Amino acid sequence: MKTSVVILNWNGADMMRRFLPCVVEYSKGAEVVVADNDSKDDSLQLLASEFPSVRTIVLKKNYGFAGGYNRALEQIDSEYTVLLNSDVEVTEKWLEPLVDFLDNNPEVAACQPKLRAFLKKESFEYAGAAGGFIDRFGYPFCRGRLFDTVETDNGQYDDIADIHWATGACMLLRTKVFKDCGGFDERFFAHNEEIDLCWRLRLYGYRICVVPQSVVYHLGGGTLPQGNPRKVYLNFRNNLTMLYKNLPDSELGKVMAMRFFLDCIAVLQCLCKRDLKGVKAILKARKDFEKWKSEYIPLRKEIQSKAVSSEPMTTPFSVLFKYFLFGKKKYSQLWG
Repeated sequence: MKTSVVILNWNGADMMRRFLPCVVEYSKGAEVVVADNDSKDDSLQLLASEFPSVRTIVLKKNYGFAGGYNRALEQIDSEYTVLLNSDVEVTEKWLEPLVDFLDNNPEVAACQPKLRAFLKKESFEYAGAAGGFIDRFGYPFCRGRLFDTVETDNGQYDDIADIHWATGACMLLRTKVFKDCGGFDERFFAHNEEIDLCWRLRLYGYRICVVPQSVVYHLGGGTLPQGNPRKVYLNFRNNLTMLYKNLPDSELGKVMAMRFFLDCIAVLQCLCKRDLKGVKAILKARKDFEKWKSEYIPLRKEIQSKAVSSEPMTTPFSVLFKYFLFGKKKYSQLWG
């Protein structure tokens, strides 16, 4: 089989009832696989009774997004693998443009479709929109989404483009390249792992692209909603770790110093909102990052020694400043 579509599931029986039928129907010619992260609901019974054509990989415990996919892809031999969230509605012929693009562009390691919101289908979707970017201080944003401002899709980002990262909600990648580069960082558990992976791939000389001729609809927020303290913690801790691993020596010190300042502002914002859980999450994230930073020294040296690309890995500007200080609310306004 040339392409496998791998869905990582954890207690997502209801999501699979809702979205798996369209994946099976519209992914003809591809192997559809569900990797189960030790679900406690009726996920496995559902797969056996209602989706007998779907291959099931049963994992022994909940390894999170990062570890779950790493273990699942150990059992995948296809040339290409799609990482697909269980809450994504695919469309007819969604897969062909992505596969054709990788076929014709061997220097591209991964690509994503255009993501629209399942509940508001004329709008881009928060998690990936029309391709992801990273600003100079590590803040991720998308073509079509800056922070909480999500644009309506009027075809303004319908061009195939190089991006900084492809969303883990729906990403087609070269299976061998994923394995050769070490896969996801399992210590992340969840959040920022796909950005970290794409950054590493770009350092190693590969391109990451968005192919908007493929469109899918993402429900989003199914595991941890925005503002959840656990999500805040993982985002801050993993983002700092990602910066530490991937930034060159010439940028590391000044970027990390600015991030300390910006994270202090984030704590003050939570205090103003009386969000004590948010304060604790950010402070714990920074504490835990400092605690395990030394463990990442060998990996940082390895990544930097293998880096071959001289292309900028982040934008030259701060999206935070442009958005909050200068009122730039759309991706197209950032580059003026």
